[in-house]
Amino acid sequence: MPRETLLMIPPMLCDARIFEHQIRSLGNDHAVMFAPITRGERMEEVASQILTWAPPKFALAGMGMGGMVALEVMRRAAERVTRIALIATNAQADTPETAAGREPHIIAARSGRMDDVLQHEMNSTWLAPDTDKAAVIQLLKEMGHALGSKIYVRQARAMQRRKDQQATLRQIKQQPAIVICGRHDGQFPLKRQEFMTEMIPYGKLEVIDDAGYLPSIEAPEKVTDILRQFMDAPMMLRPV
Repeated sequence: MPRETLLMIPPMLCDARIFEHQIRSLGNDHAVMFAPITRGERMEEVASQILTWAPPKFALAGMGMGGMVALEVMRRAAERVTRIALIATNAQADTPETAAGREPHIIAARSGRMDDVLQHEMNSTWLAPDTDKAAVIQLLKEMGHALGSKIYVRQARAMQRRKDQQATLRQIKQQPAIVICGRHDGQFPLKRQEFMTEMIPYGKLEVIDDAGYLPSIEAPEKVTDILRQFMDAPMMLRPV
């Protein structure tokens, strides 16, 4: 049986560098595709675009906003998804307060103040204590500036308008599903990841002790090993 293609969907304001270790290593054994989230101001639009160029069947791994997009892909086309990995993400919609809080940063981006936007979006306290925070923040700034203000505004709008996907979690029954998170994640805390995993009928949780908000670059080898084992695991036939 041919191996599944793995689509990797990044967090907000991140390009393929966020998954550099995973793409290079997993690419030795699997077809790995990077799925940018740079078009559309709604999760539905982003997911639809991914579905237009994705292969007929594929595995998904999404981190942060990418995990939210992955859930929308799952909601729209579950029959095409062979397995799904949700990394440091959230299945709930923005609260009204959080959605409103994005507006000043959208205005800042439109007025050319991307440095201010990036400073807000990159909180070093979300990372693990032993992470090289200066290096991570520098990489995030480089990716953020490379994507630019227009893409930030699109992504912020999609985040504001996204649907609650907890019902989607409960419908993940036929596909192997894993939730990966850092123990020190200050943005999407461990309790939230545990709650998400409990909603998935056959979900499994993997906690990385020396990672926080960005496990793919804080603990790249561990994330790669988890994803490799996940991709290599046999499919299980389960009751619907």
